[in-house]
Amino acid sequence: MNAPSLLTRRSVSVCLACRRSLLRQRQFSTTPPYLAAAFQAYTLPSQPPATPRNASVPETSIAHPVQSPPPPRVNESRPSKQTSASLGKADGSEVSIPEKEAQQSKSSFAVPNKTSTTSTNASSASSAQPNPSASESASTSPATAQSPQQPAPRPRSRLRTPRKAAMKLTPAAVEHVRRLLDQPEPKLIKVGVRNRGCSGLAYNLEYVDKAGAFDETVEQDGVKVLIDSKALFSIIGSEMDWVEDKLSQRFVFRNPNIKEQCGCGESFMV
Repeated sequence: MNAPSLLTRRSVSVCLACRRSLLRQRQFSTTPPYLAAAFQAYTLPSQPPATPRNASVPETSIAHPVQSPPPPRVNESRPSKQTSASLGKADGSEVSIPEKEAQQSKSSFAVPNKTSTTSTNASSASSAQPNPSASESASTSPATAQSPQQPAPRPRSRLRTPRKAAMKLTPAAVEHVRRLLDQPEPKLIKVGVRNRGCSGLAYNLEYVDKAGAFDETVEQDGVKVLIDSKALFSIIGSEMDWVEDKLSQRFVFRNPNIKEQCGCGESFMV
């Protein structure tokens, strides 16, 4: 076979296949004439579409209705009609008694009625009889209510330690004060202080008929001596003594709280 003749045949067959494929593509791509005639051109609207009326309304339950919850399920515990009917039949079959047996059992049913009536009569009789224990309790309760309530005993107060005396007296001072109180017109001795002397304070004795409202009373061996309330801070802890010598007789006070004292012993400072 000749090579050029084969090439021409192959090229012709290829060209025919290409033409067929092109024709098929043109048939699918081109629109049919009836569709081309039905096409019409439309103009676009010049104004924008109007907004809906409910555009400004918020998304609430009115705009979007709330779905109601489903009804709760009820446990159907009631028996069906068929089961109830079957149970009724079964009960009727068990309870059914012949007439002869029912008539014979009337006497047996009548006996408990008598016993019940007797029991009710006995209970009514027992309720009618007065209860002695209840009457006694009722009689004693008003007596206890009328009796006055006894006051609760007060707790005993603890023993307080006796306070130390603001001033002590020597036996000589006690004897001399007793002599003064044994006079026909007895008077009490009142001890105080005054601003006097080099150091500032000096003891002062006064004879008074009765104690003041705020005076401190010192009692020792049956003898009373008063202390001025204003001078109590300066006199507290002192010792009162009676001294006699050839030149004078006087009361002397010894105070351990003295810080400074005059040379003559007349004034002091606490």
